[in-house]
Amino acid sequence: MSKKILITGAAGFVGRRLVKVMLDKGYDVVCVDNIAPLTGAIDPDQGWPLYNPKDYKNFNFYNLDCRDWFEKNLNNKFDYVFHLAAMVGGREVIENNPLTVAEDLSIDSHFWKWCTQSNPEKVISFSSSACYPVELQGYKKNRLLKEEDISFNKNIGMPDMTYGWAKLTCEYLGKIAFEKYGIKSVCYRPFSGYGEDQDLNYPFPSICKRILSNVNNKLIHVWGSGHQSRDFIYIDDCIDGVIKTMDKIDDGSALNLSTGKLTSFFEFAKITANILGFDPKIEGTSNKPEGVFARGGDTTKQNKLGFQYSLKFEDGIKKGLKFFENNL
Repeated sequence: MSKKILITGAAGFVGRRLVKVMLDKGYDVVCVDNIAPLTGAIDPDQGWPLYNPKDYKNFNFYNLDCRDWFEKNLNNKFDYVFHLAAMVGGREVIENNPLTVAEDLSIDSHFWKWCTQSNPEKVISFSSSACYPVELQGYKKNRLLKEEDISFNKNIGMPDMTYGWAKLTCEYLGKIAFEKYGIKSVCYRPFSGYGEDQDLNYPFPSICKRILSNVNNKLIHVWGSGHQSRDFIYIDDCIDGVIKTMDKIDDGSALNLSTGKLTSFFEFAKITANILGFDPKIEGTSNKPEGVFARGGDTTKQNKLGFQYSLKFEDGIKKGLKFFENNL
């Protein structure tokens, strides 16, 4: 018997990849997304960059705010529910539209309330590395972040802006949903996921396209100081990590999706330019936000549960450049 899947935020960057995996498995996939501005969501009527979901008979799409969908579907039963719906964008959105991002508090509270009524077999919710205490990600004090660095029983630290707070709250609600209502779930903390069809508000497509447009220039600019570093993990590796581990945690506990390797924006730009055969000077721009200084994820727990990333960042950049060259 085919499994029934619900994916909220299905038209976003992560959602589109996850939808394809579930469609290819032959599952009945219900997708909900209101294509909100700034989120990177793409209307399936326009066609998605890497495939057309409407080629699949098992694709069912609802262009609705998930909160409205929840109210109309209180008794729908699902085998797996993937909760991705969120007001999110790149660094500029997180810093310059903090109260827009805070709407995630409402989205997540509606979601978990719906779960108590619909009682899905398993919930897979997506948090963020923005949950981690910013004091562990500074210029002088930083290290790879471990899942246990956030403890609702002891200490949660100061997360990153309203986005971090909202995601932390979603995690806490998932913990309550298991303890009080018996709802099985697992929560993922992706680090800097990247891929070919990502919105330009994010560093990966932005830097790749900027360098492609300025091949052989002597100077390339990157956001912030350029010294800030991130743990870049290819989006297909993230999805692979979810599939391999999602049935191994039921109590709402969190799991990183990370490589454990940090790359600065300077290094990222230099690698990209070198792939294209030139060696420019890289400078930062002080007029764009850069966020925390160093954000990388410890991989110990995910490795123990059977997941290791596979694509090296340099090879991911090559895949991106090939895609962008064909689609600029």
